[in-house]
Amino acid sequence: MRWFFRHVNPMAKVPALVHNGQTITETAAICAYLADAFPEAGLAPAAPERAAYYRWLFFAAGPVEQAVTNHRAGFIPAPEQEFFFGYGSYERTVDQLERAVLSHPFIAGDRFTAADVYVGSHIGWGLGMQTLPPRAAFLVYAEKLTRRDAYQRAVAKDQALLDAAG
Repeated sequence: MRWFFRHVNPMAKVPALVHNGQTITETAAICAYLADAFPEAGLAPAAPERAAYYRWLFFAAGPVEQAVTNHRAGFIPAPEQEFFFGYGSYERTVDQLERAVLSHPFIAGDRFTAADVYVGSHIGWGLGMQTLPPRAAFLVYAEKLTRRDAYQRAVAKDQALLDAAG
């Protein structure tokens, strides 16, 4: 099994997906791919309306992930180094993420999209691991996402798999 997984993703990172003979790695790419592969789910906006969707999906994949990881590791770029990092500073990145979740009901506008799956997982994980501050905007956004019926169904499926394995 280990060989098979390394064949799918030589970096041995999860998640990784093989769908219709195509290998997709990187969580943001998987979210975007699945939203496009299953349009009936309505998780991707129509092409002309995708600017905010892509912006926040990849903001979380790049600046948020880099800023949080470096901050957690205790690496704080000096002000003169910030230019060389895709996030500038942890504080500015967190502030921008907060502004984003406050500006619309969902990260890319008025409806839930695959970008909310990804950004929401970053915020939920960050709150749980204390790598993001428990700002009211993050708490409200995370609660809104975890109250969704689809989220509750996914949690129940995860629990059933854990119970069956345990």
